[in-house]
Amino acid sequence: MINFRRSTAVLLGLLATTALTGPAQADEEPAPEPPRVELVLDVSGSMRAADIDGRTRIAVAQQAFNEVVDALPEETQLGIRVLGATYRGKDKKVGCQDTQQIVPVGPVDRSAAKAAVATLRPTGFTPVGLALRSAAQDLGTGATTRRIVLITDGEDTCAPPDPCEVARELAAQGTSLVVDTLGLAPDEKVRRQLLCIASATGGTYTAAQSAEELTDRIKQLVERAADTHTRAPTVVGGTSACDSAPLLAPGVYADREAFSEHRYYRVPIRPGQELRASVSMALDRAVNRDYGVLLRATAADGRELVRGADAGSGRADVLSAGLRWSATADDEDAAETEQSSAPAIEPTTVCLVVSNSFAPRPGTAATPGMPVELTIDVVAAAPAPDGPDLGRGWVLLGLLTIAGLITGLLAGLLTRWWVATWREN
Repeated sequence: MINFRRSTAVLLGLLATTALTGPAQADEEPAPEPPRVELVLDVSGSMRAADIDGRTRIAVAQQAFNEVVDALPEETQLGIRVLGATYRGKDKKVGCQDTQQIVPVGPVDRSAAKAAVATLRPTGFTPVGLALRSAAQDLGTGATTRRIVLITDGEDTCAPPDPCEVARELAAQGTSLVVDTLGLAPDEKVRRQLLCIASATGGTYTAAQSAEELTDRIKQLVERAADTHTRAPTVVGGTSACDSAPLLAPGVYADREAFSEHRYYRVPIRPGQELRASVSMALDRAVNRDYGVLLRATAADGRELVRGADAGSGRADVLSAGLRWSATADDEDAAETEQSSAPAIEPTTVCLVVSNSFAPRPGTAATPGMPVELTIDVVAAAPAPDGPDLGRGWVLLGLLTIAGLITGLLAGLLTRWWVATWREN
C-alpha cells in the first residue's frame, strides 16, 4: 500500500512537472540567428601585381583569408564569393558575369575553405556590382544584420550595374546589409568608389598596404559582425502629412527621405509619459556643403512642441538630432478646469517631422532617398525638482527688498572694516 501511494505520488509529480514545463518551453523565444558574413574577393587580372611587401596581391589576400578562417569565431557563419576568377577570354559580356560562391554561407569547414581559396588564380574582369548583388542573395534575409567584406584592387570594369548604385539599392530594400570595403591599390578612383559603397550601407572603407594590415582588418570586420549582430530596424514609410502618417510604437525604424523633404510619423503619448526620439541621416552620396537635419514634435493641429537640429559643412558622415517632450498635465489653466469625475484622458498624438536641407551635387543620383534611422522611446515622465517658492506680487517684492537691505548693510560694514584696517597699516 505504501509503495502504491509512493508510486502514485511520483506519477502525479511527473505529470504536474510536465504540465508546468510544457507551456513554458513552448513560449520560449527561438534561438537567436548566428552572425552571417560573406567575404567577396576580387580575382581579376590586376591581382597579379606584385606590389605588397614584394608579393602579389592575390598571394597576400590568400594568406589573409587563411588566417581569418583559422581565427573564425565558432558561432559565425561565413561564406566566400569571388569575382573574375574563371573566365580567361576577352569577351566582356561573358567576363562580366564571372562571379561564383566557392564557400556557401554556414558553419565553416576550415580545411575545405582554405583549399578553395588556395586554387584561385588572377584571371578576368571586375564585376563588383554583380558580385555585391549576388553576395546579398547568398546571405539571405532575417531579423539581424548581415555583413559583406569586399576586397578589391580596382574599380568595377563591368558597369552597369554600378556598384555604388547597387549598394544604395540594397540599403533601400531594408535588408539590414552592411558592406565594408578594403582597397589593395593606392588609386583615387578606386578609393572613391569603395568609399561610396561603404557609405551607402553604413560600412567602412580601409586602404590595406601590407599583408599584416589586410589580415588584421579582415579579422576585425568578421569579429565586428558578432558585436553588431543586433535586430534590424523595422522598415517604415513616412508620409507628407501628419493625419496620414504611420502610427509608431517604441522601437527603431528605417526609412528613406528625398532631398529637402519633410516626412511625418505619429506617436501616441499618454499624460505622465515622456517621448524621447532621435533621428540619424547618413550622407551616402555627394552633397553640397552646408546642410542640416531637423527633428520636430508637433501637435495634431501643427503647433510645434519641441525641436532638435544638427548641421554640417561637408565633414560629417552622419547627422543626428534628438528631442524630449513630456505629456504631463502641467498647464495651470487646464488643471483648474479639470473635474475629478472627468473620464480618462485619451492619448495625445504627437507628430514627428523629419526634415533635411541636403542638396545633391551635379550628377548625383536623387533616388533612392537618403537613409534615415528613427529611434522612438516612451517612458514615464521624470517630474522636475521643485524650486524654492518665493511667493508672488507684494510678497515677492517684500522679500527682494529685505534681501537688498541686508546685502547693502553687509557691504557697508565690510567696507568700513576694510578702510579702518587700511588706515592703520
